[in-house]
Amino acid sequence: MPGSHGSLTKAGKVRQQTPKIDKTGVNAHKKNPPRMRFRKLYTQRIEKGKYGGQPDSLGAKRASYSR
Repeated sequence: MPGSHGSLTKAGKVRQQTPKIDKTGVNAHKKNPPRMRFRKLYTQRIEKGKYGGQPDSLGAKRASYSR
């Protein structure tokens, strides 16, 4: 096969040799699909009347001042 770079028998060699590292930090857990995320934010904001983001963020503190 003219024009091919390297043989197909070596395909995936480097990926198989690299060690598997577990995800940590922000990427450790799988994120919800956007539809589920927006539904959760809707219930927090509209139905419960709370701030939709992180509870100790600046936006949550600002939202608590107005009440």
